[in-house]
Amino acid sequence: MTPPVDPILVRIGPVAIHWYGFLITLGIFLGAIYAARQAPRKGIHPDHIWNGLIICIILGIIGARLYHVFSSPQGGSLGWEWYRQHPEDILKIWQGGLGIYGALIGGILGVIVYARYHRLPILDLLDLGAPGVALGQAIGRWGNFINQELYGPPTGSSWWGVKIDAEHRLAMYPISQYPEDTLFHPTFLYESLWCLMLFLVLAYLQTKRADRLRSGDIFVGYIVGYSAGRFWIEFFRPDAWMAGPLAAAQWVGLALIAAGVALLVLRRRGD
Repeated sequence: MTPPVDPILVRIGPVAIHWYGFLITLGIFLGAIYAARQAPRKGIHPDHIWNGLIICIILGIIGARLYHVFSSPQGGSLGWEWYRQHPEDILKIWQGGLGIYGALIGGILGVIVYARYHRLPILDLLDLGAPGVALGQAIGRWGNFINQELYGPPTGSSWWGVKIDAEHRLAMYPISQYPEDTLFHPTFLYESLWCLMLFLVLAYLQTKRADRLRSGDIFVGYIVGYSAGRFWIEFFRPDAWMAGPLAAAQWVGLALIAAGVALLVLRRRGD
């Protein structure tokens, strides 16, 4: 399996629209449609979803890019060592490089700012957005496939891997040692499928089990569910930003899982 298309979707004069940006935008749009349709269940007008989306996108992109820029990935991937010497590349997000945990922090901050300004329930807005975020991630990860990035180690004899061109190889996988037909773990696909499953579970709970949930439960469910999936996927990431025996994303994930589970338990004490 190799990307069937060029990373550039279309050129309009000097402007190039990349598949990476298009798929992320599509994921955000479809996620927002879902949230807007669910908003009346919480007594919130759908317009608040679309109006608040702007600030969430802006802060989410800033947070995602900063997380990536200040990271220290392995295997020659771009990180702080590169960007401090090439600051002009920091703004080139169309070439990839967005950290999801940074995006979540920025997006959550956007929700809080918008909710406080319009006097809306913060937890209800976070609940509405959580399934859509999972759906958006499931779609957006295919941009990594087209960019030939975020892949894992060779799959050996397994057939489901992806081929990576020489110019997109990590330094640890030179074409001289790993032939052109070498297949690598499609970690983008693992995360995409995990996020799609998470979306379906959260959507089911939100629509069919709403009477058993408290405000904030869907959001916490997303945080715990995504972090659990990202934790095991990081084991397939040779370019991960390591922090001791685990990747930085794994440490963050463990902290979020622990906090989320503790919160769910504490909120139900005495029920």
